[in-house]
Amino acid sequence: MVNIRSLDPSASPLDYYGYELRRLREEAGLSQSQLGDILYCTGSLIGQIETTRKVPTREFSERLDAALMTGGLFSRLVGLVLRSQLPSWFRPYAEMEQKATFIYSFQAQLVDGLLQTEGYARAVLGARFESDLDGLVAARIERQRVMEREDPPLLWVVMSETVLRQRVGGREVMRDQLAHLLRVQDREWVKIQMLPFEVGAHGGQMGSFNLLRFSDDPDLVYTEDFVQGHMTVDSAAFKQGSLRYDHLRAAALSVEDSSALITRVMEEHYGDQPEPGGSALA
Repeated sequence: MVNIRSLDPSASPLDYYGYELRRLREEAGLSQSQLGDILYCTGSLIGQIETTRKVPTREFSERLDAALMTGGLFSRLVGLVLRSQLPSWFRPYAEMEQKATFIYSFQAQLVDGLLQTEGYARAVLGARFESDLDGLVAARIERQRVMEREDPPLLWVVMSETVLRQRVGGREVMRDQLAHLLRVQDREWVKIQMLPFEVGAHGGQMGSFNLLRFSDDPDLVYTEDFVQGHMTVDSAAFKQGSLRYDHLRAAALSVEDSSALITRVMEEHYGDQPEPGGSALA
């Protein structure tokens, strides 16, 4: 039976998306199953998105625009929908991240969110959040579109060697993640430096942090604890964070040597090595 739950389009971006999908589908005289056939998905998925039980992806939205000839309506809406899936405490930072001209990041345990693959992001978020995982993963991948715009920010990331060696999501997920780091390292506006174990004690041991700089807004520092994130535009805090970041960047390997370390760890720990059962991973 078709779910005909009423929607309040003003309740949230996701409700508005579902409301418009149902309205335009019905105007086109299509059932959920018929539209699903056109989009190469199930009618059940159409129903779940219409009733906000499933979060749409950007790819789905683009195909939907083409099928219903909406002039790009859903492709525009999906950005709002995915941003609304982010934790409420993180949204202010995500909005500022989209405006930044320079993003400097130090990561002590995990790959920076702007550089995560979908598999890695799913493993990271799944360890922290028990519900709405698909929406959270899609929202994290959506954030990465900032690096695809015509004038992307400079993203400079320093990561502890721990990030490479802590297996997140299994061997295949880690291998794909490290291969992705090597691919994005070739982009002009992305720089990755690894902080090797040999450095010993360093200024980032108190935790990860990000520094954002803007053309028209005050510079800011962002940190997270185990509950939520914290953002400040205090100039003294930014100065202190910048000094700490410069020390970390100076102690880290060069961009070229960092690529060599990523390659070596990938080959030694996540490459074509036999699984306990005897099979090998490509």
